[in-house]
Amino acid sequence: MRLATTLACLASGLLAALVTLPATEGHASGLPDLKGREIVVVTENAYPPLQFIDKSGQAVGWEYDAMAEIAKRLNAKISYQNSSWDAMIPAVSAGEYDLGMTGITIRDDRKDKVDFSDPYMRSEMIMLVRADESRFTDAKSFAANPDLLMAAQPGTTPFYVGVYEVLDGNEANPRIKKFETFGAGVAALKAGDVDLVLTDGTAGPGYVSTSNGTLKIIGEKLGAEDFGFIFKKGSDLVAPINAAIAAMKADGTIAALDKKWFLDYKMGQ
Repeated sequence: MRLATTLACLASGLLAALVTLPATEGHASGLPDLKGREIVVVTENAYPPLQFIDKSGQAVGWEYDAMAEIAKRLNAKISYQNSSWDAMIPAVSAGEYDLGMTGITIRDDRKDKVDFSDPYMRSEMIMLVRADESRFTDAKSFAANPDLLMAAQPGTTPFYVGVYEVLDGNEANPRIKKFETFGAGVAALKAGDVDLVLTDGTAGPGYVSTSNGTLKIIGEKLGAEDFGFIFKKGSDLVAPINAAIAAMKADGTIAALDKKWFLDYKMGQ
């Protein structure tokens, strides 16, 4: 999943693009008109700053802002449902929801089940550890110590990167402790039950900033992935949403959202 936009990748473009979100009222000229159609979006609300529940109990994040902007430009209405990550792709594939958003990495093996939008974000894997960790400093030194454990959600990009780029390619390697949610893996890391969580630059800094000094990021980036929205195979929503994404990239809206959520927003405040 998600796996996989680092602040480093974003920073050079963001700092040069201190723009405000364009005001768009109703349907945007030149884009497809969905004539008020309702789009049912499913998300996990567990992947800050893309989508999460803030301290006031509101569902917020980069993807929520982007989807609201897409709806205005296409003259559509958005309603939201929640799902666990492991159920999301099958549910969207079966047509239970129109669109899925939760920092989903565009992967060829998923394209057999769902259609993807064009990429709206580039992601890179980073290594999240406890602040006092000194036994390893990168992927190689982690792999070399058989006593060290990693947390991961099965079927996500961090899981596959952990298996194939950090460890030995064995998906049943007992050094990978499996958790149903990303947050549960981070909780296990804090508790000392595991020693490493792989995440991407979208979520990692947010967890560090709200950890009260208990977490840090180490090592080099571990590859790059693109994020996209998912749809049932053959969905007629793919083309209009791609058109909206392209327009938002061209006019600076995507850059403004990046700045808002990756540079300006302070998790937990």
